[in-house]
Amino acid sequence: MNRAYYASTLADFLKRDRYAIFGLIAANDQFASDDLQKNTWKLQIDVLKRELAGLGEAHLLFEYTIPRIGDRIDNVLIYRGIVFLLEFKGGSKTYPSYALEQVTDYALDLKCFHKESRDKLIAPILVATEGPERCVEVSLLHDGIMNPLCCNQWNIGKCIAGVAAQHGSTEFPAETWIDSPYMPTPTIVEAAQALFRGHNVEDISRNDAHAINLGQTTAAINRIIDHSKENHRKAICFVTGVPGSGKTLAGLNISIERQRMAEDEGAVFLSGNGPLVAVLREALARDRVARKGTKKSQAMRESKEFIQLIYLFRDAAIGRDEPPTEKVVIFDEAQRAWTEAQLSAFMKRKKGKLDFGMSEPEFLISTMNRHQDWATVVCLVGGGQEINTGEAGLSAWFDALKKDYREWDVYISDQITDSEYSNGTPIPVLLDGMKYSIIKELHLAVSLRSFRSEKVSAFVKALLDVDRDTARTLYEEFRKDYSIVMTRNLDVAKTWIRSKALGSQRCGITATSGAKRLRRYGVWVQSKIDAPTWFLNSKDDVRSSYFLEETATEFDIQGLELDWTIVCWDADLRFNGRSFGYYAFTGSKWMNVKKPQNAAYLKNAYRVLLTRARQGFVIFVPDGDPEDETRRPEYYDGVYEYLRGIGLEEVSTDTLEA
Repeated sequence: MNRAYYASTLADFLKRDRYAIFGLIAANDQFASDDLQKNTWKLQIDVLKRELAGLGEAHLLFEYTIPRIGDRIDNVLIYRGIVFLLEFKGGSKTYPSYALEQVTDYALDLKCFHKESRDKLIAPILVATEGPERCVEVSLLHDGIMNPLCCNQWNIGKCIAGVAAQHGSTEFPAETWIDSPYMPTPTIVEAAQALFRGHNVEDISRNDAHAINLGQTTAAINRIIDHSKENHRKAICFVTGVPGSGKTLAGLNISIERQRMAEDEGAVFLSGNGPLVAVLREALARDRVARKGTKKSQAMRESKEFIQLIYLFRDAAIGRDEPPTEKVVIFDEAQRAWTEAQLSAFMKRKKGKLDFGMSEPEFLISTMNRHQDWATVVCLVGGGQEINTGEAGLSAWFDALKKDYREWDVYISDQITDSEYSNGTPIPVLLDGMKYSIIKELHLAVSLRSFRSEKVSAFVKALLDVDRDTARTLYEEFRKDYSIVMTRNLDVAKTWIRSKALGSQRCGITATSGAKRLRRYGVWVQSKIDAPTWFLNSKDDVRSSYFLEETATEFDIQGLELDWTIVCWDADLRFNGRSFGYYAFTGSKWMNVKKPQNAAYLKNAYRVLLTRARQGFVIFVPDGDPEDETRRPEYYDGVYEYLRGIGLEEVSTDTLEA
C-alpha cells in the first residue's frame, strides 16, 4: 500500500494539470471515497496551487496514511526542514476544537511512532477555508511539535513562510521521510477498529528487530489451526505475554482473520472481562456508524459476531449435545477462568443446576471436543493477572486436559515455566504425562502499551516483589522516556496529569476495589463506572475519564489502557520497611488478609493498575490523618518512603509552579 495517495516535488505539483493530479489521487484511493471527499481534493489542489506558488524547493503529499489510528492526513508539506501537516475543513467558518485536537493528534502520532519525525520540527495547521484570518502565533506545544496554527484558504502560504523564516533548519531528503519506518503501538480500542476496517496486524504493530512481532505470533497460531484442520486434530495452544504485550490484539486478529479466510470454520473471541467486551463492541459500533453510516443497531450486531462474553457462549452450549458453530475459539485472560467450585456455585445460584461439576476450562474443552473432525482453542495467558476469588489460573486447563483429553495436541510458549504464569506449580507437574510442543513465537515479551519504555512491566514486578535494586536500576533507565512520579496531594496529581495529556490523549483516575478509605479524598471505588462511557466519551462529558471524577478499579480497567493515569494507593497495601502487608476494609476497620491466594489477588490488583498507562502515571499516596484510626499516617508513610527510596520523583505545588 502506498503511504500517500499522491507525492511529488512542489515544482512538479505546480506545473501539473489539476485533473491529472486528481486522477492520481483517485487512482490510489482504496476506499472508493464519496463525491464530498472528491470535491474536497479538487478544492485542496486549487488552493495549494495558489498558496504554495511563492515557496521554494519543497515536497507535497496528499492523504498520508497513519495506520495506527486508521486515518489520513490531508496534506504534508516538507519545507525548509519542517514537516507541515495540513488538515482541511472545507466550507468551515470556524476553527472547531475537535479539529484542532485532530491535527494535534497527527503530530503527536508522527513524533512518537514515525522514525524520521523524531528529530524534526512538526507544524500542524488547521485550514478552515472560510474562517477568519488569525495572527500567526508560533509556540511549542511539546518537544518538537508546535501549537496548532489556524489558517483560512487565503493565508496558508503566508503562514508557512512565516514559520519557515523563524524556525527553518537544515533540509533533509523528502524521500527518506516518506519511506521512513512507522512503528505504531495502538491502544486496544484503536487496534480493534483498524482490524475491523481491514488493516493487517503488521500495519498497526511494532516491528522492532529485538521483539517477536505480533505478525509472527499470529502466523504461528494460524499454522496450528491449519494443521488441526488439515489433519483432523483437536488442538489447544497457550499464548503468554507480559502486561500490555498485545495478547488481546493477537486474539482479535485471529478471530477476524479466520472469519474472513473460511466461512465454514467460524471463529470467536471470548472473554469473561465484561468491561473490555462492552468497550470494544461499543467502539467498533461507533466507528462503523461514523465511517460507513451504518445504523447503530446493525453495527452492534456486527461487532458481536466475533467478540462475545464467555458466559453467553457457555449458556448456549449447556443442555445440548451438538457442537458450536465455531471451530476456533480464542479465550482471553484464560488464567482467569473459573474453578469448578466457582462455576458450580454460579450455576446453582443463577441457573438452578445443582450439580454442574466442571471448571470453566473443562467445560469449554468438552464443548469444542464435540466437533467430530477438528477444533482449536487459543488461550491467551497473562502473568500475575488473577484478581478475583474463583479464578483458576493455568493449572485448571492442564488438569482438564490430563483428565479426559490427552489425545488433544498441546502447544505452549517457552516462557510458560515462569512462576507468574504457572502460579508456582512446577511445569513437570502441570504437564505430567502429556505430549506437548514448545513454540517460542507463542510468547510476547515486549510491552506495547508502555511504548516509551519496554521495561515498565519489569519495573512494576520488581517493585511489588520488593526487589529494590532491580526496581531502582530499571527506573533510572527509562525515567527520561516514561514518566512515573508520586505526590501526597490528589489535586497536584490531577494538575500534573492534565499538563501531560496532549491532544486527545486519554487520562483517568484509578484505585483498587478495596481502596475504601480514599473516599475522604473524593475517590469512591464503590461507585461503579459505565466502562464504554468512561473509556470512549469525549472531554465534554463529565462521566468520561477525562474529568478525573469517576474512578476505575482493576475490574474496570484490566485489558484496557489509558495514555496517562493517576494510581491512588490506599492502606489495603502497606509497606513495613521489609515487605508488603495486605488488608481488607470490612465494616469500619481494616482486617489482615490471611489467605495467601487473597493476598495474591490484591498484589495483582496493584500490578494491573500500575501497568495501565501507555506514557506515564502519577502515584497518589495520602498523608493520612492521626485523628482517624482508618487513615493513620503510618499506614501510608511506609509506601511513600519505599517509592522515594527507589528513586521516584515527588511532585508538589511548588514543583508544578517551577
